[in-house]
Amino acid sequence: MRDSRPLVYVIDDDESVRRSIKRLLKAHGFRAEAFPSADDFLSLASAKHPSCLVLDLSLPGMSGIDLQKEMERRKFDIPIVFITGHGDIPTSVKAMKGGAVDFLPKPFSAKALLEAVGLAMAQAHGDEKRRFERTEVEKRVRTLTPRELEVMKLVIKGMLNKQIASELGTSIKTIKVHRGRVMQKMQVESVADLVRLAQKAGIVAS
Repeated sequence: MRDSRPLVYVIDDDESVRRSIKRLLKAHGFRAEAFPSADDFLSLASAKHPSCLVLDLSLPGMSGIDLQKEMERRKFDIPIVFITGHGDIPTSVKAMKGGAVDFLPKPFSAKALLEAVGLAMAQAHGDEKRRFERTEVEKRVRTLTPRELEVMKLVIKGMLNKQIASELGTSIKTIKVHRGRVMQKMQVESVADLVRLAQKAGIVAS
């Protein structure tokens, strides 16, 4: 049976810091897995379930900022809370621009860390919901024929049936049939709903 508690990864090269953060997190209902380096984390961690990362800025080898960039490159989508004993404003700005949830200078309070982790986990659950919705929409899109997809892109562009017929060199009756199939396969009843689904799937109007 899978442990349903929220998972927090911790990366810090100081063993006492790792131990104390793990103890705090577990006492407040989180699972916690700790790593001494970015490389260890990348080789062992998983992004399959909602989780967040408490990440020390200064690490041996790959730094916290470098790991943030590497995670983005790998599409390893886990919200990050940075912690540091050597923080400065330019670095914190860079971290936040990279999508970090918070930046906590050491020593930080248990309350500050738990609040930051709470925000990060809320973001992680929101990201998972969006990924699930996008996957579901993409499944529907794959049921469309190439012509139906073409029609869909013109519909979400705001074109009328007669304009689409003219654009594709076919009859209005044929476009109505294609449009009806698009609405049916995409499981929507209005153009507004179709536009929203297209946006979730990253489909751009032709």
